[in-house]
Amino acid sequence: MRIITRKRLFGGGSVAAIALLAAGCASGPAAETSAPDAPAPDAHGHDVEAGSRVAVSLEGEVAVLDAETLSVIDTFETEEFTRLNAVGDGQNVLVTTSAGFQVLDTTGPELTETVFDADAAGHVVRHAGQTILYSDGWGETTIFDSHALVDSDGAMPEVRQHQADAPHHGVSIVLEDGTLVTTVGDDAARSGAVALEPHDDHYHELAVSDQCPGIHGEGTAKDEAVVFGCEDGALMYRDGAFHKLDAPDEYGRMGNAYVSETSPIAVGDYKNDPDAEGYLLNDVALIDTENETYAVQNLGDVEYTWRGAGRGPGDRFFVLGTDGSIHVMDPESGEFDDAYPVVDEWEGPDDWQQPHPAMITAGDIAYVADVANQRVVSVDLTTGEVLAEGESLSSAPNEIAVNLD
Repeated sequence: MRIITRKRLFGGGSVAAIALLAAGCASGPAAETSAPDAPAPDAHGHDVEAGSRVAVSLEGEVAVLDAETLSVIDTFETEEFTRLNAVGDGQNVLVTTSAGFQVLDTTGPELTETVFDADAAGHVVRHAGQTILYSDGWGETTIFDSHALVDSDGAMPEVRQHQADAPHHGVSIVLEDGTLVTTVGDDAARSGAVALEPHDDHYHELAVSDQCPGIHGEGTAKDEAVVFGCEDGALMYRDGAFHKLDAPDEYGRMGNAYVSETSPIAVGDYKNDPDAEGYLLNDVALIDTENETYAVQNLGDVEYTWRGAGRGPGDRFFVLGTDGSIHVMDPESGEFDDAYPVVDEWEGPDDWQQPHPAMITAGDIAYVADVANQRVVSVDLTTGEVLAEGESLSSAPNEIAVNLD
């Protein structure tokens, strides 16, 4: 498996291969790139701090909001349905379109012409100073330094790529020592993951597992324990080896891992009925990556979707229920210890792409898509105080991304 370093040149639409990865370039820990010394000015000459902007996907457009007031700064026309992911540089957001991952500079703001080409653009992962993109249609992993777009003033940065044996709906992560952990599958099924160590211009296989049917999602807990969801539990990669953690049910699907890099407990969404209709869930998986245990916690009256969960202060797990409240869980005990009313009661969506109340956590703040009122609401996760209620948007908000560094 060869490692290729490329820089894509846009404007004329050409792609130029620059060089194979030089010896030692990716064999050590990923280099951390420091943030700019000073905030970048916006289009009006005002300084823009990292985390001061929020991007929201709407029907046919994406809006950039002031993170404090949630007022609209600008909107940009795009495709009818798009997804959003922060790059991790305090400035840029990736807008997933049919062409790939298009860069939205939230400090301008500007929906730029810089696009990371991808067929069926999928997961975006940020870890150890690297941003990792996955193209489902090509089975291609694209890796770049998280601050490279800032350093290049928005021009296409140098990227490193890995080609899977077959295209599939996948995800990849690069660890601090340069190890690439990526899913294995094809267009018919997904079976597990492989860990690859970079050597000069090729990868060397460290470990592989085929014990994760339907592998999906990724999260990295304390001490770089990487957790993937399976249809019968979870697959963990730690210290150079894979470990399978079985669900208590024959069918026990976990599709997303909600993690904190300072907590050994990963929380996963959980479904044990393959024939259940709709997208509402009522259980979570609690995965102790140190003791290698997997338990399922029922949430009582709390129902949620995978878009309404995240980690926050104190390594707590926060979940937006259909009752309109953010429920606060201690993942060590699996017990709720608080709830913050935020939006009106709501019902589960018929389709996952359909706008419905969703939440993203960023530090001590949660940003909630208030679909009924076509606005975004921010909440202090330490007190439950509603910090701001945004102005009415042109359509219901769908996905949210915050440009944290």
